[in-house]
Amino acid sequence: MLILYITELLPIATTSILACLALAVFGVIPVNAAFAGFGNDIVFLIVGMVTVGAALFETGVAQLVGNKIISLVGTNERIFMLALVPVTAIMSAFLNNTATSAMMLPIAGSAIAMSGGKLTRKNTYMMIGIIAVLGGNLTLVGSTPQLIAQGFLLEGGHETMSFFELSRSGLPILILAVIFFQTIGLKMQKKFFDFPDPGNIDPVIKEEGEAPKSVARMIICVSILVFCIAGFLTEQYDWAFWSVGIVAMTGAVACVATGCISQKRVFEKMDWTTVVILGASFGISSGIEQSGAGELIANTVINILGDRITPWLLSSVLAFLAIVLSNFMSNTGTAALLVPIAGSLAITLGYDVKSLVMVVAISANIAYATPVSTPPITMTLVGGYRFKDYIKVGGAFNLLAFILLVLLFPFILNI
Repeated sequence: MLILYITELLPIATTSILACLALAVFGVIPVNAAFAGFGNDIVFLIVGMVTVGAALFETGVAQLVGNKIISLVGTNERIFMLALVPVTAIMSAFLNNTATSAMMLPIAGSAIAMSGGKLTRKNTYMMIGIIAVLGGNLTLVGSTPQLIAQGFLLEGGHETMSFFELSRSGLPILILAVIFFQTIGLKMQKKFFDFPDPGNIDPVIKEEGEAPKSVARMIICVSILVFCIAGFLTEQYDWAFWSVGIVAMTGAVACVATGCISQKRVFEKMDWTTVVILGASFGISSGIEQSGAGELIANTVINILGDRITPWLLSSVLAFLAIVLSNFMSNTGTAALLVPIAGSLAITLGYDVKSLVMVVAISANIAYATPVSTPPITMTLVGGYRFKDYIKVGGAFNLLAFILLVLLFPFILNI
């Protein structure tokens, strides 16, 4: 799978399906488990929000927003990218980071489409995905790995994390990302992203089947978007009977039912490559987890190090393992796998349990070197990227983020 991903002898989506088939054919996991990811709530979240985003374009709302953004920040790409950071990071810190990415990509896309080619998707979208993931590392509710870690600490009677405690590492890495994409990262993108930008189209051209622009439809579409945001904000409460996928799909159906976008246009605008890769990635993740391959890798590395390893080195190894595994299986699965291992090692070696568990939670959200790492990164495929583009640019930042995290250990953790 990795060889085919890197060489792209087959399209990435085809390789993903092939990997799921291989898991089923060789009996690693049952066939229904291999393809169960296509029914995952996150897949429905993305399908729903892509539909809502397309409806924003169809009704003309996105064009108005794009013009407003350009009037405020202009068409200087560096300034435009910088302006997207605080909005994306803050939303991701308190919302689901996938939902944040699903909302920010069409908003950025509207400004890009209205810029006359001065702004590009290929230089912007990857950054949005990475910032969305990093924003989720600022609070206790920003992403699933920290909730898994908190649950482990709570059940074991250990000291738990405070709401903003993770920001001590998350914020410096977020600042590093801003600096990276304002300097060498942008230069790397302009050098390596040698493909036509998919955003350089005229959004004003009326296509067949497009819903006519009207103020009423604009108001309806914006109302649907507000409904989705409200649903994302409240789904974490115990009394909420809905999930982010249900909210997004309800919004999508409402867009079609109210005439904001036709069903035909939904199928035309849907990024099916992203949907297939994301759905298959959950199956691949299940294969790594259920077969014991992930645990085998983790235990082998830790056994090699022996029982005299220092807390700092152990934290570095756990961080490295979490980052590598999260690039190829879900960060939720990585956290579920490594958190108990980290906790057991801390107890056995007499180290601070909370610190080692926090290392895993933080590191599981530092994975940007592949398009299958996390859903916010997978969604950026609409920017036209190839697998090798993520390795070159996302991988470079991934390495820098790991180095910074390791350097921060003595200052942010009790190790």
